[in-house]
Amino acid sequence: MGYQITDAKEKHLEDLERLENSCFSCPWTREQLLMEYPDDRHVFLVAENEMGSAVAYAGMMHVLDEGYISNVAVDRNYRRQGIADMLIDAVLERAEALLLSFVTLEVRESNTAAKALYAKHAFAEVGRRKNYYERPREDAILMTTFFKRGQV
Repeated sequence: MGYQITDAKEKHLEDLERLENSCFSCPWTREQLLMEYPDDRHVFLVAENEMGSAVAYAGMMHVLDEGYISNVAVDRNYRRQGIADMLIDAVLERAEALLLSFVTLEVRESNTAAKALYAKHAFAEVGRRKNYYERPREDAILMTTFFKRGQV
């Protein structure tokens, strides 16, 4: 099955709300999602299935030469198919095109699958935020990848 990576659009909003509610213990609201939609500070990509539904997404905010990945979510029925890899690659391509120096993110300490995914894309642990997450309360691991002369 093929997936297309594209900028989030209004037509994806219901799918994104569904993803938020199924993937996160503290999901974003419709308004919060809309604030992440592509503009001069945000990259917000979705993976569409063959029917045009968003089955995954990744968002990044950027300021000056810094990037921050806000969320990555994949529908449980579409996991382990390489979709998150494609989204991370696409976000990092956009970051490189924006001439960012680095991209950083937070991940739950217990989320070993996500930490392995990010490590695969050259993210390394650089810090910790104590009790950052709720439901359940948990530390966040800060992971960052740095760009050097256009290379990760």
